[in-house]
Amino acid sequence: MESLAGIEKIVALVGAVVVGVFAVISLKGEWNKTGLDDHVTKLLLGLMAFGCILVLLAAFGILPRGGGA
Repeated sequence: MESLAGIEKIVALVGAVVVGVFAVISLKGEWNKTGLDDHVTKLLLGLMAFGCILVLLAAFGILPRGGGA
């Protein structure tokens, strides 16, 4: 089972990098637009890029696991 966890981390890393790069490229293209729908698109692309950063941090073990009390 440990090897499966390693494969899942690699897939998550590759997916996060690919999606993150395309989100940042799209956000750069949308940056100068001023319509309401463009602002919503910028917000969603920014959240997508932020989510990719969180995936990268989790895959490298930087984020805490939690566990509670």
